[in-house]
Amino acid sequence: MASQASHISVGALSAIFDGTKPQVNEPVVQCVQVKPLPPQTNNQERYRVVFSDISNYVQTMLAIQANHFVTDGLLRKGCFVKLKQFQANSVKGKKILIILDLEVLKELGEVEKIGEPKPLESKLEEEEKQQSTAISSNGFYGAKSQNAPSQVNTRPHQMRPMQGPGTATIYPIEALSPYANKWTIKARCTSKSPVKHWHGRSGDGTLFSVNLLDDSGEIRATGFNEQCTALYDLFQEGGVYYISSPCRVQIAKKQFTNLNNDYELTFERDTLVEKAEDQNDVPQVRFNFTNIGDLQSVDKDTTIDVIGVLKDVGDTAQIVSKTTKKPYDKRELTLVDNTGFSVRLTIWGTTAMNFGATPESVVAFKGVKVSDFGGKSLSLLSSGSVTVDPDIEEAHRLKGWYDAQGRDESFASHAPSAGAMSGMKRDQFKTIAQIREEQLGMSEEPAYFSLRATVVYIKQDNLCYPACLSEDCNKKVTELDPGQWRCERCDKTHPRAEYRYIMLINVSDHTGQLYLNCFDDVGRLMMDTSADQLMEMQQNDDKVVGDIIQNANCRTWTFGCRARIDHYGDQQRIRYQVSFARPVNYSEEASRLADMIDSYHLS
Repeated sequence: MASQASHISVGALSAIFDGTKPQVNEPVVQCVQVKPLPPQTNNQERYRVVFSDISNYVQTMLAIQANHFVTDGLLRKGCFVKLKQFQANSVKGKKILIILDLEVLKELGEVEKIGEPKPLESKLEEEEKQQSTAISSNGFYGAKSQNAPSQVNTRPHQMRPMQGPGTATIYPIEALSPYANKWTIKARCTSKSPVKHWHGRSGDGTLFSVNLLDDSGEIRATGFNEQCTALYDLFQEGGVYYISSPCRVQIAKKQFTNLNNDYELTFERDTLVEKAEDQNDVPQVRFNFTNIGDLQSVDKDTTIDVIGVLKDVGDTAQIVSKTTKKPYDKRELTLVDNTGFSVRLTIWGTTAMNFGATPESVVAFKGVKVSDFGGKSLSLLSSGSVTVDPDIEEAHRLKGWYDAQGRDESFASHAPSAGAMSGMKRDQFKTIAQIREEQLGMSEEPAYFSLRATVVYIKQDNLCYPACLSEDCNKKVTELDPGQWRCERCDKTHPRAEYRYIMLINVSDHTGQLYLNCFDDVGRLMMDTSADQLMEMQQNDDKVVGDIIQNANCRTWTFGCRARIDHYGDQQRIRYQVSFARPVNYSEEASRLADMIDSYHLS
């Protein structure tokens, strides 16, 4: 063990985060733990690894391109590695490295942890008097409990150059951060929006956005005004480009993008964009498909990718928005797949007008929003994309199935969620104790159950929110001036907002208590008034609102619920969402209890 210890770069980890200390080029460290992260929506397996330099240990995340060191069995607990390419980060003051490349030193073997390394503590933690933080899930090496969402700050570390145009260093998209200075990425344009016109207090302008993809991830980039004019025609969907700083990296506005990236780019005056000669070394569009048969378990307003065989192509039609009075072109498509289900999907604008795919084509859609009005349906977002007959495994499999048997099959559509839930078997009723004991929602798939419980508390803070008036939007709007409400997602200003419920309630039965999340339809039923009317009454008399909430308490309902795991930073918790609520039908409930009693009779 002494011989291996002599190879370790003692103190190198601390120096990485302290620019005043001598830096060690490609430090040698020991791996003391490897742990897979919980699966994310993009289905990319990720790993957290703890490295020690005897003095300190640091928690790291392997970049996707480095996963093979774990999957090939090379990176194991106790082994020694040389860190060849990495980036230093700080999550709420907790030190972390993103490992882009490493070398496992097989000749040093594997031994138990050398020494008693201490965690790298930041000045921020000291100033906050050692407030508990975490960057890992429970049970991870050195983890503490996390009481607030993580705020990410990053500081770039020198990376091994890879040649781009000239002598530029090619960064993976995953490594971009607001603290990276000179960088170049090589990425494929997977989606390009139309030019949009915006209006604000500071004036008018234009903008467009593109989605960029490389081996490590995706990121959204936006160009305004002059950059919109200069770059719009240069970007073509499917093309590969070098993009070089100066280019602003900032926190992503999640209302405008469905990409799995905490950052986004804004093109600046001197941003350099060049089309790459080699177009083949960057992956094509990356999909994360949801089967049509699984849509019943997908929440309303969720953004997904879907692939199916085109069963029917509707004619283009034009609707006029009730709120903006503007006309919109749309076309409705019907998709089917080998789950035996069909779904209606609406495309808009120029995509609808120019859609040329014929029935029985296989079509992949990236970035569609799920609606549950009248059953599950889909709508292509302005940032989404359409690929006809893509050369991917899922498309070939669907085409083979359809040609062999699917053409002659009948397909079911998804019933409205409330109706589907109300038709559940009686044995799916659960008590609160059973919900907890059976850990409903802890598996990969959501769990559904019915619950008869009494409302004992309604949280009054953030009971409702001002929502966009645009059809199928419902996103939160911001009041700029009296009579001016701005929706960033729709890029529109409305004369007023429509308030919608977003309630957190506590319910109780004879076995315990449980917090449930309720949205507008359920809120209207429970409060006996709309959120708009509630806010109007609040302006006139606060006591009236208190009376309405008081009247909503102590009422018993039959709830249809969905339980699933939600991720907050690196922590997990089960979220219980109400799909529908209805007053207790005492005749039906008496029959259910009688059947339950009969089930205990011995034959």
